[in-house]
Amino acid sequence: MAAARRYDEDLRAIGQVLEARDISVFELKHLADNYVIQGLPEQTGSLRSKVRQWLRRLRSGSSAELLALGLADVEELSQAGRAKRSNAGRLADFHSVSNTLRTIGAYLDASEFELVELHKRRISITLLYRDKAGHEREEDRPISSFYRLFLELCGKRGQTQQTPLQSKS
Repeated sequence: MAAARRYDEDLRAIGQVLEARDISVFELKHLADNYVIQGLPEQTGSLRSKVRQWLRRLRSGSSAELLALGLADVEELSQAGRAKRSNAGRLADFHSVSNTLRTIGAYLDASEFELVELHKRRISITLLYRDKAGHEREEDRPISSFYRLFLELCGKRGQTQQTPLQSKS
């Protein structure tokens, strides 16, 4: 199996990039030291902006965005995300792409799986990974099935961020 990656951190950083581009439905492939993501931006905004988006897609022949991120890019994004983070006590939103991906990454890390592909749809996800024995496996799950793990992770993060109070004798 490949060297252990922290998929929770990698996928959270990738999720932030996708959120910035309004992409919530996508396919992600992990190829050697790269992540390749193809997704469709959400149709938001006024009728005029939707028509502009439609014309742009018509001219380019595709509506999908293609992103390729190397491990160094992901690490840089992760550090930038950590530096921007504020409100440590704020309740995280499970439905944000970055938190959903962080949770799925933590699942992969805890299970010691190697990510091959991830297909995210509106309410479900398909994971393709290699287990410890090197066998490829596929899971098709509702995103909501990761919610309990998300709550556990939030609890652990909250415990590590709290500073113990010193009692005066």
